[in-house]
Amino acid sequence: MKIKQSGSTIVFKAVIYVLLTIMAIVCVFPFLIIVSGSFTDNYTILTQGYGILPKNFTVSAYKTIFKAPQDILQAYKMNFYYTIVGTGIGLFIITMTAYVISRPEFKYRNNVSFIIYFTSIFGGGMIPWYLMYTSVLGLKGSTFAIWFPALMSPFLVILMRTFIKESVPDAIAESAKIDGAGHVTIFLKIVMPVLGPGLATIGLFLAIGYWNDWYRSSMFSTSSKTWELQFYLYDLLNTTQALKQMAQNTSVSTADLPTESIKLAMAVVATGPVLLFYPFVQKYFVSGITVGAVKG
Repeated sequence: MKIKQSGSTIVFKAVIYVLLTIMAIVCVFPFLIIVSGSFTDNYTILTQGYGILPKNFTVSAYKTIFKAPQDILQAYKMNFYYTIVGTGIGLFIITMTAYVISRPEFKYRNNVSFIIYFTSIFGGGMIPWYLMYTSVLGLKGSTFAIWFPALMSPFLVILMRTFIKESVPDAIAESAKIDGAGHVTIFLKIVMPVLGPGLATIGLFLAIGYWNDWYRSSMFSTSSKTWELQFYLYDLLNTTQALKQMAQNTSVSTADLPTESIKLAMAVVATGPVLLFYPFVQKYFVSGITVGAVKG
């Protein structure tokens, strides 16, 4: 039986829907401008600015980016490699760590939790971090140095621990122990089946972090074969800017150099796979990120 809604409820819902629609448009609007600008002639952007629809449609920016397709395909391949390997191993380590510090029978769980949290406030700094991976571990030039440092973060460990504690009551784990189950059985058969939203949330954080990273390539890569996609695009942009500067110094027209439109095209190329992937994990992300927000 359908419950009749009051007039105030209908008005409230209408206002909420209108506000959400406006907010959605505000969020989508910048990306539409980016896509439109990437297909707009560079001189038009410089003289007329940006617009929702392309002006003087051209694909010159994308031709510049894909001028050497083998290079950008290599960057894409390495980006997928870092993202898949780092996200997979990171999920495993974060989940195992969170499970251990969530167990009340682990005597030192508070001490370990404090150490993990402490590292989110204080750190040694960039120079010791760089020296550890290059001089101590000798990983400069290795792909290991690019995906390994981002495997864990204190925030993700604490988030996963909270999700486990909220999803798996201690009484259930204790009952399983009485029946003879060990920690491996409890983790694989009781904890893991209910971790879908948590795994999707943590996985999304890790994947986006790996996909958008360029800094570690600039620090540790010694060959363009190991560059991440973002760093490859960054290097391409710097090359284009250098060509523009050289042309200006020699009094050559720079109107045909797609310096502005190429920036927008790079944003489209870099964010495209993320936009395609996000809808599949959105429902898990929403439920996972709100873990612990409501106490029953």
